[in-house]
Amino acid sequence: MKDLYRLARTAVWLAFFGAIYQELKKPDAERTWHGKVAGVVPYDFRLPTFERLREAYWNPDSDQIFSDRVFGVGWAVNIPVAARRVAALVDQYADASRSLRGPKKKRVSSRGSE
Repeated sequence: MKDLYRLARTAVWLAFFGAIYQELKKPDAERTWHGKVAGVVPYDFRLPTFERLREAYWNPDSDQIFSDRVFGVGWAVNIPVAARRVAALVDQYADASRSLRGPKKKRVSSRGSE
């Protein structure tokens, strides 16, 4: 488990330095400070705005769980969409569990009738 953590941490640092390198090798006039490292991992080093924060973390109209991060390297989690998907999985699990158990049986009291 420790090796997996180190691998993930190394990947994050490589993406971060890759993004910085990618921007610094551009001429000053062409630096935007946002884009994708190797065309895959998004990065954004601009100051965050409320609109971009809301779009990344709270966009219930979208169907995407992951969006570009507002500041830094990587992805953001769209909370309403993630919550909908988790709720759907829970409902699906509950339905499957209910169907596996079969119909409810009537319990008979151990005391009997007094």
